Amino acid sequence: MIPSSPVPGRLPGTSAPETGLADVERTTRSGKEEITGESDSSEVKEFKEGGYGWMVVFSVALVNAHTWGLNSSYAVFLAYYLRSGDIAGSSPLAFAFVGGLSISISLLVSPLVTWCIGRFGTIPTFRIGVVFEAISFVGASFSAHIYHLILSQGVCFGIGLGFCFTATVGVVPQWFVKRRSFANAVATSGSGFGGLTYSLATNAMITNLGLPWAFRILAIVAFVVNGGCSLILRDRNKAVGAKHVPFHLDLFKLPEYWLFLGWGFFSLMSYVIVVFSITDYAQQVGFSASQGSLAAAIFNLSQGIGRPLIGLASDHVGRLNVAGLGTLTAGVVTFFLWVFAGKSYPGLIIYALFGAFAGIIWPCVAPVGAEVVGLSLLPAALSIYWLVLVLPATFAEVIGLMLRTSGVDGYLNVQIFTGVMYIASFVSIWLLRSWKLQQMEILGTMDDPLAVEVPNAVQSGAKASEKGRPRSYIMSMFVFRHV
Repeated sequence: MIPSSPVPGRLPGTSAPETGLADVERTTRSGKEEITGESDSSEVKEFKEGGYGWMVVFSVALVNAHTWGLNSSYAVFLAYYLRSGDIAGSSPLAFAFVGGLSISISLLVSPLVTWCIGRFGTIPTFRIGVVFEAISFVGASFSAHIYHLILSQGVCFGIGLGFCFTATVGVVPQWFVKRRSFANAVATSGSGFGGLTYSLATNAMITNLGLPWAFRILAIVAFVVNGGCSLILRDRNKAVGAKHVPFHLDLFKLPEYWLFLGWGFFSLMSYVIVVFSITDYAQQVGFSASQGSLAAAIFNLSQGIGRPLIGLASDHVGRLNVAGLGTLTAGVVTFFLWVFAGKSYPGLIIYALFGAFAGIIWPCVAPVGAEVVGLSLLPAALSIYWLVLVLPATFAEVIGLMLRTSGVDGYLNVQIFTGVMYIASFVSIWLLRSWKLQQMEILGTMDDPLAVEVPNAVQSGAKASEKGRPRSYIMSMFVFRHV
């Protein structure tokens, strides 16, 4: 049986009163009361779920549409770059590197963004990202060489994306308890709808206006929308006692945190390949550029519609349950739909309709992270989390294009690799679920998933001795509970 810390949000060898690392989050079933404890006192906050929180959800959804949604349109840019020859000194691997670099840089700057939030606040930090993103598109519009794209659409856009995303990703969970997964999923669905819109719009703008003006229009739209969202967005950092520590290395002492990292690492490796390759895959098997763009748009539409449904299911069925089963679904449909049905256009569209499961990490990462380390440690946990995901974000599409061969079956190796990565991700999250079930058994909350979790090793030990030894990891994998 793998060792673990006594309770979520508690680092080994520490006690909450001495370190202040573990905030106690007490929630009733109505979700209307939240209690958070600081290092030496507890302050009761009367908190009514929702309210202005829905305005925050709306603004974060728009931000995601004009950051991750715009980033998804790189599939259209990539297909254009690979066939146009307009960029000097380029190669397929270089173009793949640009797309991966935009994501990896956004994750690489997350510790800096976390530090900026703690020092300057959420809104000023977010506005830095808004400016960088607009500058990146303007710079890309003048690109003639591959290094121009690397610096603009890769590095500069990645910085803007990182500041916008990291500044907003932890805000929505602060406004909700009972509907936390649903609210977070609605916010992340913005990236799906944004990807849908800009996959179609980018292809049309490149065709009718040319590549430079497509970039300039995107720069104007992103700056106006994200700038407006910065006027609406509000956080509750002080109320929940959020700790914006860039490198909370003690988290690596938690085995459950390693499983959390494994789920994200393998899932992102697969997701980046799918989202950036689907347009080029469509053209390689014989479909037109507009058909490839439509497939990418359907893929993003599935994420836009599916993510709120995933969040709703998470609140009712269990956040770890849905994250695990959704990841497994992504792997299964990759093997059976993309491989065997993808060469026909209806089959490719059916596969694209499962796009919500391909990117299940995004609607689930914050709620699952809160289950693992607690709400107060979530910003610190996510700061390291994004940093670890730099590797798959940078090299996933590069690996995908290296595995690609010529001909109609040229993507077979890519498809198999993607499916294997999803299965590895599923194994990680299902083991994490087993850990959570053990914690619930130790605390005696198996029949009450919303019950109070008291960070007191003595009380936890007493309950464990009364109820007996908890199940092993292997046995816990086959127990179905709301978790």
